[in-house]
Amino acid sequence: EPNPKLRQQLLGLDRYVSTVETSKHRLFVFLDNSIAPDNKLLNVALDDAWFLGIVSSRIHVLWAGQAGSRLGVGNDSVYVKTRCFEAFPFSHVAEEQKSNIRDLAEKIDSHRKRQQSQHEKLTLTNIYNVMEKLRKEESLTKKEQETNQQGLVTILKELHDDLDRAVFNAYGWGDLAEKLVGKPGATTPYPEKPEEQAAAEEELLSRLVDLNTERAAEEAQGNIRWLRPEFQAPETVAVPEQAEVSSSEPDQPTPEAKAPVVEGKLNWPKVLKDQIKIVREQLLLAPLSADAVAAQFKRKPKAVQDVLDALVSLGVAAEENEIYSLV
Repeated sequence: EPNPKLRQQLLGLDRYVSTVETSKHRLFVFLDNSIAPDNKLLNVALDDAWFLGIVSSRIHVLWAGQAGSRLGVGNDSVYVKTRCFEAFPFSHVAEEQKSNIRDLAEKIDSHRKRQQSQHEKLTLTNIYNVMEKLRKEESLTKKEQETNQQGLVTILKELHDDLDRAVFNAYGWGDLAEKLVGKPGATTPYPEKPEEQAAAEEELLSRLVDLNTERAAEEAQGNIRWLRPEFQAPETVAVPEQAEVSSSEPDQPTPEAKAPVVEGKLNWPKVLKDQIKIVREQLLLAPLSADAVAAQFKRKPKAVQDVLDALVSLGVAAEENEIYSLV
């Protein structure tokens, strides 16, 4: 069944960004507007290759891997839109940097599409499996050598490395680029990483969490960095602080709240970043259980548990014996 919300978001766009919800490699591609995505995809109504470059970067993929979840025997990553996308802090990028990121993202997207059009059995999974082995400096099987040749994977790897450097520089974190660009684990988990790489990734996550907090403070003052302002910020419509991610499934109607107002209790925010902010404020007062946090709000919202889980995943909070506290 068509998704009317996604259809509305795509009006005026020739293409949009899409990722497979559950996948071994976290990859983002442009899909033509004529393509109706199935329910295995999560889609972003943005056509600017600058955005494709940011979400395709090692910075975003690491965040998404930590903030999302895992599924199946292969421990495949699951892209949870509220945690992976809506809470991700985009950098304020100068136009010159945007142009560079945009150019590299276009090259990556066109490279993959061109090679796949020339070799109908060539898959993105096989391409990125080979790229990961190249990053690990492991020998390739005969089949993998064929994939490398058909996909020109070595060239694609260089494009990704250039993109990662550009995005690190856009965030002002060139010191981390030196420790992470070109290393294994750029698109899929790498448990055997050396200590130096693990430390650099921890530092990267810490900086992203700090930037997330900074963005939340800005938005509390009304300074919202829209990704698609012409769609997101019409004067008469309340919208989320970043572009919306839509699954291909139709929206379910939201029931109206009919519960009476409870005196002395807080309203539960509708926007994820505001939810994170207000839960953090409760944990600043004292370590609490999920039920104790939820009890501070009208109607005890179930989403409190999701926010607490996200804070733990991002290293902002810790849980011990079902009691949550800030780190």
